[in-house]
Amino acid sequence: MQGITNKSRASIILDEILQYRRRFSAIDQDISAENNLVRQIQLPRIEAFVAQNRPIQFVLPAFPAKSPNPNKVLGDVPDMAEKLSLTFLNEVCHSIQQHYAPGARLTICSDGHVFSDLIGVPDDTINVYQGQIKALIRDEKLLHLDVLNLGDIQEFSALTGDYNALRETLINGYADPLEDIRDQLISDEDGTRLYRAITRFLYEDGLLPDYSGSKTALQRDARQRAYGVIQSSWAWGNLLARCFPEAIRLSIHPQPASSLKMGIHMLPTKDDWLTPWHGTAVKVDGTFVLMKKAQALKINAKPVWVDGLHSHYQVTTQANANVA
Repeated sequence: MQGITNKSRASIILDEILQYRRRFSAIDQDISAENNLVRQIQLPRIEAFVAQNRPIQFVLPAFPAKSPNPNKVLGDVPDMAEKLSLTFLNEVCHSIQQHYAPGARLTICSDGHVFSDLIGVPDDTINVYQGQIKALIRDEKLLHLDVLNLGDIQEFSALTGDYNALRETLINGYADPLEDIRDQLISDEDGTRLYRAITRFLYEDGLLPDYSGSKTALQRDARQRAYGVIQSSWAWGNLLARCFPEAIRLSIHPQPASSLKMGIHMLPTKDDWLTPWHGTAVKVDGTFVLMKKAQALKINAKPVWVDGLHSHYQVTTQANANVA
C-alpha cells in the first residue's frame, strides 16, 4: 500500500468499524448519509494517529457484570457470549493491522464498579467477572486487548477495595448534577432513547424469580435508578476522556452519527440494545446470535456445556430462530 495518503488509510481503518456500527434501528435516515456524518467526525481523529504512525487507540466502556436475572443470562460468570465478543474485538484490531502496520489496541474500560450499587450486583461478584474476563483475554491470546478498571486509574488507586469511596469520588469529580442530566435526557430524542433503554434493562433485571412486589413499583424504581446509572456512566466517560483524550471512543449502545462515540455490535442480535452480559449466545444453524435466555428456551434451544459450565445454547432449525 505504498503511496497511499494518510486520509485514505484512515478511511480504510474506519471502514473496519463502520460495518459493525450499532445504530438506532427506528431512524429512517439513509445509512450512507449517517456514515458520511460519522466520517466527518471520526476521520480526522483516526488520521491523527496515522500521521504519527502510532497504533490506533480505542476505548470501550463495557463488560461490567452479568445481569442478575437468570431469565436473561446463564449465570454470574463470562460464557460464550463474552468469549465471542472479546474475540471479535480482537479480530477487528487484527484486521486493522493488515492495512496499517502499527495496528490498533482496544482498552475495555470495565464499568461494573462504577454503578454496581444501582444495578443490584455485588462488588465481589463483579470482581470475579472481571477476573475471568482478563483470564479469557489471556487464555485466548487476544493480544490487541487490555482491561482497565476504575481502581486502576492513579487518581483512584488508593481507594481500591473501598468501592463506595471509588464511586463517590468519581461522582464528585466527574459527574453532572442529576437535575441537569434529567433535563438533557428529556430534551433530546437520543437521550430519551437511552433513558428508556436503561430503564428497561433495570426493570427486566429486577424481575427475579423471587420478586414479590408489583410491576408498577419496580418500573417506578427502575426509572429513578436509570438516572443514576446514566449519571455514573457519563462520569466514567468524562474520566476516560481525560485519561485517553485522543482515543477513538466506542460504545455498546447506539450513538447519534454526530457523536464522538461510535456504537459497535459484537454479536448479531435483533435487539439494538442487547449486550453479552444481558443475554446468551445461541448457535443457530452454525451461526451465533445473541438473545435473552428466555427467548432461547422459547425456541427450544438446547444447552451446551463446556468444561462443566453452561456455555451457550444451540438450535438447528432456522424457522425456530425467527420466533425470537
